[in-house]
Amino acid sequence: MTSRLAPYDLDDLGQRDPARIAWLARFYERTLARYHRPSVRGVERVPDGPVLYVGNHNAGLWSPDSFALCHAIIQARGVDAVPYGLAHEVALSLPPLNQMLVPLGAVRASHENALRLLASGRSVLVYPGGDVDAMRPARRRGEVVFDGRRGFVRLALRAGVPIVPVATAGAHDTFRVLTDGRAIARALRLDRALRLDVFPITLALPWGVMVGPMFYLPLPATFATEVLPPIRFERSGEAAADDAAYVHACAARVLGELQRAVTRLEDTLPRRARAWS
Repeated sequence: MTSRLAPYDLDDLGQRDPARIAWLARFYERTLARYHRPSVRGVERVPDGPVLYVGNHNAGLWSPDSFALCHAIIQARGVDAVPYGLAHEVALSLPPLNQMLVPLGAVRASHENALRLLASGRSVLVYPGGDVDAMRPARRRGEVVFDGRRGFVRLALRAGVPIVPVATAGAHDTFRVLTDGRAIARALRLDRALRLDVFPITLALPWGVMVGPMFYLPLPATFATEVLPPIRFERSGEAAADDAAYVHACAARVLGELQRAVTRLEDTLPRRARAWS
């Protein structure tokens, strides 16, 4: 899918630019790493070969933990090991995001694109909670909110690859979500028009009160990310992916391990680093 405003094809897997990724890693070291002071550990646990990274989503459109994770992978394994990212079609069609993210390896979130990448030996990063997790209210800051979504398990089973959970705590403090606005999204039928399940109302710089998903200036919240041991399922293939009970059990296992890790990481963050505590 291309247009004059969004020149990069959302489904073309050959548009990633290693030089731009390396440049962004250097820029990250000089700026965001110093601003947020994140800690990332556990990258050595990632096995060889293609994997499906599954993380909890934070901080709305900012998502600083994504940059921190990829930077740690570059330091440990080089630019080629950086996973491709599955991104929301609407967001990835916007001109600024299209021109910035596609050369970094973002593609339209679809099973077809992910399966093609994994089959070619590439790793993939997905945030199953999507907008619901990224815009969860501040009172749920320490929760992993997948909202019942299990497509990531079916993807891993069909591809026959392990899932590597990535847990992050603290990054959601870059702004404050007052409400995720699910009722607003339903009233405006945004799920049909834009595939959005939420329409948040937040407190963020420089806007003060921010209505809807928008870019903002993040507070210097410190966060911690941990790459957990890979999860390999006993079964794989189409039959396993079509077994609803098995998929449910596998998803519950991944969600449980992520939630336990996020809760543990929350307790390691110094209170003074929690911008909204």
